[in-house]
Amino acid sequence: MAGHHADHRADVKAEHLSDVPRIALNSGYDIPQLGYGVFKVPPAETEKVVTEALELGYRHIDTAAIYGNEEGVGRAIAASGIPRHELFVTTNVWNDRQTDVAAALEESLTKLGLEFVDLYLIHWPAPANDQFVNAWKQLIALGDTASLRSIGVSNFLVEHLERLESETGTLPAVNQIELHPAYQQRDIVDWCTAKGVHIEAWGPLGQGKYDLFGTPAVHDAAAAHRKTPAQAVLRWHIQKGNIVFPKSVNRDRLKENLELFDFTLSDAEMAAIDALDPGDGSGRVSAHPSEVN
Repeated sequence: MAGHHADHRADVKAEHLSDVPRIALNSGYDIPQLGYGVFKVPPAETEKVVTEALELGYRHIDTAAIYGNEEGVGRAIAASGIPRHELFVTTNVWNDRQTDVAAALEESLTKLGLEFVDLYLIHWPAPANDQFVNAWKQLIALGDTASLRSIGVSNFLVEHLERLESETGTLPAVNQIELHPAYQQRDIVDWCTAKGVHIEAWGPLGQGKYDLFGTPAVHDAAAAHRKTPAQAVLRWHIQKGNIVFPKSVNRDRLKENLELFDFTLSDAEMAAIDALDPGDGSGRVSAHPSEVN
């Protein structure tokens, strides 16, 4: 019976692994467009839920030093037996370590039990500290070592990105920003798209802080394709080209979030969801990058 269960899991993995598109980064590496994020997953639960995600077929895991759960991610990876080259692991350096990036990365690698991370991000620009350009220069230097493969940023506004470009000449592989239908940050997306910087959308479903799923645009798209509202919104992200890593601790939801590649939203359905952003910034559900230091 155990063998049968293992065979079934392998089938599930194979089925979804082939579905998830990979996006080429400016670093020469590529990233699975859909992953699993462990933001706010309690450290005590992390090993279990990451293990379930890996069993279901996820191969892209997004964590951060500040989450306090890198060890759980590492234990799940170690126990999975999945070859390292099949996995894509991201972590973030926290604001108080921007002067000390190499040591912060070493600590994250130790907690993760890994020799390298696939993507290392500056978590916030923390502009009041004015260390993000310094941190970026350290990341560029680390990019030539065995400790990481691609470097990027998170929560950077256009003004921060322009400073990185003008002061270092090196652009991030990704910018990971709050992005969901009510808050699409088009100025940042347009700037990044023009420069070949890929957008990762965190909080892709609005973190449940507004009635996204009750909007006619989302409800109707989901009903038309016999999918859940969450699947409709995640599919909207996929078709936009966003990299997404929704967070759930529910195995059924984890499985559901992978099932995005057997339907396509129409141009009209995409446009209706596009129109959910009022355009005045009022849809933001988290902190403003100028205020996190």
